[in-house]
Amino acid sequence: MADKLFLIVPCYNEEEVLPETAKRLREKYTALIGAGLISPESRVVFVNDGSRDSTWQIIQELHRSDAMFSGIDLAHNSGHQNAVLAGLMTVRDICDVSITMDADLQDDINAIDEMLVKYYEGNHVVYGVRSARKTDTFFKRFTARSFYRFMKLMGADVVYDHADFRLMSARVLRELAGFREVNLFLRGLVPLIGFQSCKVYYERHERFAGKSKYPLGKMLSFAINGITSFSTKPLKLITAIGFIMSAISAAAIIWAFVVKLLGHSELGWSSTMCSIWFIGGIQILALGIIGEYVGKIYAEVKQRPRYIVAEFLNDIGGNEIAEKDS
Repeated sequence: MADKLFLIVPCYNEEEVLPETAKRLREKYTALIGAGLISPESRVVFVNDGSRDSTWQIIQELHRSDAMFSGIDLAHNSGHQNAVLAGLMTVRDICDVSITMDADLQDDINAIDEMLVKYYEGNHVVYGVRSARKTDTFFKRFTARSFYRFMKLMGADVVYDHADFRLMSARVLRELAGFREVNLFLRGLVPLIGFQSCKVYYERHERFAGKSKYPLGKMLSFAINGITSFSTKPLKLITAIGFIMSAISAAAIIWAFVVKLLGHSELGWSSTMCSIWFIGGIQILALGIIGEYVGKIYAEVKQRPRYIVAEFLNDIGGNEIAEKDS
């Protein structure tokens, strides 16, 4: 018998695109069930991440009209990564396999077929990887490629051109539940779990409707969180810079002493000011990097819940699943 697939779709102010997303996913699920790739008990789970529009009302109506659709309402906005985790952890004991994708229809739902084939071939994790970035602006292409390269340089094991469109077996979800960090970066976390994995390539589409929920500021914050959550190399880099600056300072002291002995003790104002500003900039940068790590330690030790499930609309497994520790 085919396995139960639970598709997790995080939603934040997605009222414009959600009806079309539900329509296309209903068609896809009907085809997958007909092909014997998934069980008729498979579900699409929309996770409402504290939306301010009518997203949750649309999810409720979808659930009432079709049991294929389930919904999770978070008590407040927890962020994209936590919304994805909330969906995965809520369904981990009632599904055989899960797939996460965004609600904006940029991820190609036709790639789900190949993901499931790879899963049945024995892969516990299947990464959806973009084959091209034709729909991106030059700036976004450049920054995205720079981000992945920098993450690799910093020692984080991330899959190039992979976002959060991925398949994970129930066994992987159970292992994922053991990772309790508050500063969540699933793109780096999932590869740490291990198990047999592979990639499925797809072409990303334009957003169907609505606006992107990841402007430049959030993208930068996401990148910093990913780097500081999975690598201590920035701290080691500070140490290396400290040694280099110490060596330069020692050389400068020797040079100043020699100049003094030779009677040429007039020092230029420009070189002095440049040195002060340069060293001051290095110190502030170092303090900022250290502050990022201290802030993450502060968030981790408080052990606050990463999300709170207010309601779980589902006809398999019962709503008591919403009471699980988050």
